[in-house]
Amino acid sequence: MLLFEKAEYLARVARVKAAMTQQGLDILLIASPANQFWLTGYDGWSFYTPQMVAVSLQQEEPIWIGRKMDAVGAKFTAFLADKNVIPYPDHYVGSADLHPMQFVAEELQRRGWDRGRVGVETDDYYYTAKWDAILRKNLANCEFVDAFLLVNRCRMVKSERELDYMRQAGQIAAAAQQAAFDTAEPGVRQCDVMAEVYRVTTAGLPGFGGTFPCKPPNAMVGEICSAPHLSWSDAPLVEDDLFYIELGGIRHRYHSPLSRCIYLGKPSERIEFIGKVIAEGLNAVLDKVRPGVVCEELAAVWKAVIARYGIEKDSRIGYPVGIGFPPTWGELTASLRAGDRTVLEPNMTFHCIPAIWLEQYGLVISETFAVTDKGAECFASFPRTIMAKG
Repeated sequence: MLLFEKAEYLARVARVKAAMTQQGLDILLIASPANQFWLTGYDGWSFYTPQMVAVSLQQEEPIWIGRKMDAVGAKFTAFLADKNVIPYPDHYVGSADLHPMQFVAEELQRRGWDRGRVGVETDDYYYTAKWDAILRKNLANCEFVDAFLLVNRCRMVKSERELDYMRQAGQIAAAAQQAAFDTAEPGVRQCDVMAEVYRVTTAGLPGFGGTFPCKPPNAMVGEICSAPHLSWSDAPLVEDDLFYIELGGIRHRYHSPLSRCIYLGKPSERIEFIGKVIAEGLNAVLDKVRPGVVCEELAAVWKAVIARYGIEKDSRIGYPVGIGFPPTWGELTASLRAGDRTVLEPNMTFHCIPAIWLEQYGLVISETFAVTDKGAECFASFPRTIMAKG
């Protein structure tokens, strides 16, 4: 059931160990399920209970520590030898007296990994204050070091197999946007349009299936399009509704986001104008993509285009993307905005989403792309326009 060859996983481990050495770390504790998935292949909906991957410079493979019933899934999905899948008993789950991080600390002590500099993902969604307190109390001989985003940065440059999954996800995303467009009509409920989106992103295409998304699509109708992160309702669509949809195609946890707006009728001149400006700015950004370019240069290209039309946008226009686990498909490492000096490298992947939110509505046209020596390789093929049905 491995999604990648063992050699690729070992190469990822070596990349992480090199980053650990650079930061002077002896041990790295990984709480992020996305990072655990990337480094070991482990893929289960078990992250609602504590689990940890530990990397030691002294051992070739990491170890996975998780709930006993989920250790079976680790043996199916992770590249690790069975001896490196460490289950903790179920009485640690939901206990007022015990906590899985106590077990983690004891396992590190048993292995002699309870000294030196230990990196932890201090700002990760899953690394809680309680986890940190228990580990520090029980590993008193360790020096704890912030290693947030260490693995995330290692993930930024994708392998060819990863790019293939993202290309397939991009095709699924385009099919889902087309399904939304085909379904959206006056009288059709918003939720029924989104149900069709879910059907397509789950079923995928004839040659390959999809996977569930790490988060719901952002899908808003009418005036609430001015708020970028809300959801649909069960209200029926009406003539002249604007339907803003940011969704992702998904293949083996790899997400390729794609955003478009559907207009039920003939858009106003203002909406058409802003849509053309967004498309022009997006095209200019994509034309600028090359290895060696820094993130803020892409943002500057966008800003120059919209400034010619008297439009301003004060938020970033994109971010690195790839593996998605709740709550995000973003890699959290960089932003397409002024001041970000992250250098583009071949096979990095980004979601460029230069949406413009106004007081009455929001408009969006986005693309997910890979950096190549020839420029931006977009993963979806879909018209870069406001999708009018009238």
